[in-house]
Amino acid sequence: MPADSRPLVVVSAPLHKDAVSILERECRVILTEDPTEEAMIKTAAEAQGILFRGRPRSSASLMEACKRLKVVGRHGVGLDSVDIPAATRLGIAVVHAPGSNSQAVAEHALMLMLACTKRIVTVDKQTRAGDWSARGHGGDRAGGNTELGGKTLGIVGIGNIGRRVSKFAGAIGMKVLAYDKYVPADEVRRRGAEPVASLEALVPQVDVLTCHTPLTPETKHMINARTLGLMKDGAIYVNTSRGGVQDERAVFEALTRGKLGAAGIDVFEQEPTALDNPILNLPNVVVSCHVAGVTNEANRQMGVQVVGEMLRVLRGERPDVLVNPDVWPRLGQR
Repeated sequence: MPADSRPLVVVSAPLHKDAVSILERECRVILTEDPTEEAMIKTAAEAQGILFRGRPRSSASLMEACKRLKVVGRHGVGLDSVDIPAATRLGIAVVHAPGSNSQAVAEHALMLMLACTKRIVTVDKQTRAGDWSARGHGGDRAGGNTELGGKTLGIVGIGNIGRRVSKFAGAIGMKVLAYDKYVPADEVRRRGAEPVASLEALVPQVDVLTCHTPLTPETKHMINARTLGLMKDGAIYVNTSRGGVQDERAVFEALTRGKLGAAGIDVFEQEPTALDNPILNLPNVVVSCHVAGVTNEANRQMGVQVVGEMLRVLRGERPDVLVNPDVWPRLGQR
């Protein structure tokens, strides 16, 4: 029997069956069992492609060790786990799946806003315990449920996700403002929000702040003691983007001192976050485990989309979304 000459692609975690089926039509596929860099290097030593999902990071050392590597795929949207300059230097194309989980994350952000304003976690626990006192928390009583309609939402980053959140918020009667230095003012308006020139100008105006920005050196800890201090007392903070966008200690302090009335947090600076993270002990916080973009629909779309991009590279075709376009003239050349 002749040897299988199809390119080898190594996958770091299970994929949706439809994505696996598409990949296997043209490639040999290996799913790694050990999510460490050392194990990936052993498995992918002869691989032309690696599809990263979660751990390990696509580090310079890993890519350097895989001498035949032509393409790195990121199962998802964020690229903070990929050393893009190193990939470009090594002649490796980087592709991902932008927009694939936008609806999922936008819905989750809206859910966190509603969970905070309706105090749903607390009310659920009380009701299960036979405590119906939440019914008396309306009117002017402090700590009562509130409505999003009529409130002002501030969106940091009005891209694929932010624009959907803007649409949701407008539909329930919120005034929507947005800060995004990379989107022209007229386009921000077309996406359903009024543009604001800076984060510092945005945060004092809003009742709810939601983050939908990638993690970059520019956005690292942009939600910090200073920006939180500019917010209205009792405002709500929601983050479904990346944990590094927030200074968690500053968020904790704002929650305990009443600057923030509540927070909905899907992402943490360190993940999994430590069980003794003090934020987890606060009753005015709703948390989830970086799961905003994890739905059946999004998992399929992410897998199918990034696999399609990887296959284009392996065929010698330019992918639709190439993160590092400078690499294309010397793809595979080190």
